[in-house]
Amino acid sequence: MTAHERRDTVRQFWIAATLSLFAALAFYFSTNPTLRDLDYTVEIASALLRGDLGLREKPPEWLNEMIPYGNRYYSAFPLGAVLSMVPVALLQKASLIHNFPSRILGALIAGACVYFFFQLAKAFGPDYSSLKPKPLARRILLALFPVFATWTWCNLGMGGAWQIALGLALLGETAALYFTLGRPSPFIAGAFFALAVGNRTELLMTAPFYLYLFWRCSNENTAGQSRTARIKRALRVNAPMLFDFLTLPVALALLTAAYNFARFHSIFDFGYFHIPEVRNEPWYEHGLFSVHSIPWNVHTMLFEGFQDDPNFPFLSFPPFGCSILLSSPFLFLLFRNGGKCRMICWIAIGLLAFILWCHGNPGGWQFSYRYAMILLPWMFLLLTGNGPPTITVTEISLFAVSVAINATATWLFLWTDKIQP
Repeated sequence: MTAHERRDTVRQFWIAATLSLFAALAFYFSTNPTLRDLDYTVEIASALLRGDLGLREKPPEWLNEMIPYGNRYYSAFPLGAVLSMVPVALLQKASLIHNFPSRILGALIAGACVYFFFQLAKAFGPDYSSLKPKPLARRILLALFPVFATWTWCNLGMGGAWQIALGLALLGETAALYFTLGRPSPFIAGAFFALAVGNRTELLMTAPFYLYLFWRCSNENTAGQSRTARIKRALRVNAPMLFDFLTLPVALALLTAAYNFARFHSIFDFGYFHIPEVRNEPWYEHGLFSVHSIPWNVHTMLFEGFQDDPNFPFLSFPPFGCSILLSSPFLFLLFRNGGKCRMICWIAIGLLAFILWCHGNPGGWQFSYRYAMILLPWMFLLLTGNGPPTITVTEISLFAVSVAINATATWLFLWTDKIQP
């Protein structure tokens, strides 16, 4: 690396760090964690530090999703989500903090996501990592988009354990993609992938996409070799990559299986259906995941509109979900032609969307479709690659409209009582 390249790398780091700090502060001061008391994962993390898998005493009534089973109260959150909160539990044990710091956690997650989104754009070539004003402005806009121009802002800002887990999954995916495409490091990518999967189990289905991206990068200089030679070389070169990437995710999967078995005597039982009265809810008539749920979820995610509110001078938002395209018009740019990794991104989005649509309901109390936060890293790759390297008026306009919509939703949901279940 030349002296000029080193200086350029350092400048980009400080721009990314400054943008990340700005995003964290903006998120912190613009959100009010109305669900902060729903600290399921921290409660179980504290129990783990005491040597228990669950709570011995009956939890407070607002933690109504705790699972009474045997002589303990357990959580339906996967082990990875609980382990993510162990640092918070340690701070509580040391009496450095007393309550669930959901507002700070949300701000840190938002800032870290913006940092990795900004750096991830460099994977699209030198035109996308230029520090000239127009390319830099586009990178900044794209880095801010997944947090402030989508439903992430409002939902992560609610600050409940479910929302924090989604935020950590988003962060894990984004960082894993950066350490796959931007600065290849299989072990670190695998660590962040484990963070993502630990908080949203369905993301395990995307493991082949990361492996494919690593595998493809290692085969870029083999065009002149025979097919047999390419295969032999690929296996030899990629074996260490496969081991490095999969080490931590596989370890987490085994620990999660043991965790589930120790609690519910089945490695596949996460406990969701043991939550009191969940089985009686009408949307789980056919099970937690069922194709019968697809029409309802597809309608909510793609077509559910805003609603008139006689007590509010503008359109208001349904409290149980609405279209991601209406809540973030910037996403209409997904359908432009071209782009690096276009095919694999659409396959990943389609696979994850199908799994989400099979869920019993669209996500309960939320703005837009909170589960779709896990689609955003793949959408970011599409949006970055299918547009020009310099910012356009269309992108600025759609970004501004999307930010305005999500700022309004964040205000209505988190700072007022105008939207009620």
